[in-house]
Amino acid sequence: MAALHHPQSDTLWAYAAGTLDEASSVLVASHLALCPECRADVARMEAMGGEMLEDAGTVSISSSLDDIMARLDGPVFVKAQSQPIKTPANDTILPRPLRDYVGSSVDTVKWHGLTSGVEYFDLPVRAKGRRARLLKIAPGTRVPSHGHGGEEMTMVLAGGYTDEFGSYARGDVETADVTQVHQPVADAGEPCICLTVTRGALIPSAIFSVINRFFPRLSA
Repeated sequence: MAALHHPQSDTLWAYAAGTLDEASSVLVASHLALCPECRADVARMEAMGGEMLEDAGTVSISSSLDDIMARLDGPVFVKAQSQPIKTPANDTILPRPLRDYVGSSVDTVKWHGLTSGVEYFDLPVRAKGRRARLLKIAPGTRVPSHGHGGEEMTMVLAGGYTDEFGSYARGDVETADVTQVHQPVADAGEPCICLTVTRGALIPSAIFSVINRFFPRLSA
C-alpha cells in the first residue's frame, strides 16, 4: 500500500540539499525506501539543485520557492539513488537506512519500557537538539495525550495508529508542531512500530493547555 502522508516539502528540500540533520535524515531516507512518489520528488529536487549550481556562475538565481515548486510538475529526472531499497527477506519491517542504525532485524532491538504498553529504543544519531527513537506500542494502547516543545515527525514501520489528525499506516509520516496536541491510539491486531524524531520535549496535554492559555506566543 502506497503512503498517504509524506514529509513536508521543506524537509524534502533540505534532505535533497544535504542540509538536513542526521536524525531527520534517517527518517526521510527510511520513508523514501518505501515511497516512490517522494523518491521521484527528491530526484527532481536534486537535479534542479545541480542545474542551479551550474548556472550560478553566469546567471543570478532569482526563482522564488513557489517558482521552484511549480517546476516539480515537469519530467522526472531519473537517478540511480531514486530506486527503491530492497529489504532482506528476514526483515520486512526495517528499511535499509534504519537497519544501519538499529541492526539486521527488528527482532534484535533491545527495547526499554517507557510507559504501560509502550517500549522504546534510542538511535545512536548525532543531531544536536533532536532525538531519533523507535517506539513499539501494544495494540489498542493509548499514548498519553501531549503537546510539543518543537517539531515531531513520526513514521509508521508496522501496524498503525490514529489520532486527532488522521490515521497512519506503514510508510506514512505525520509532522506535528508546537501548536498541536494529540493522543495516538495504536490500531488493533499487531504492535505499532514507528520511528519518531523530536526537537524539544513532549509536554503533557494538561500542562500544554496552561502554557497555551497564559503564554500563547510560546505555542504560536
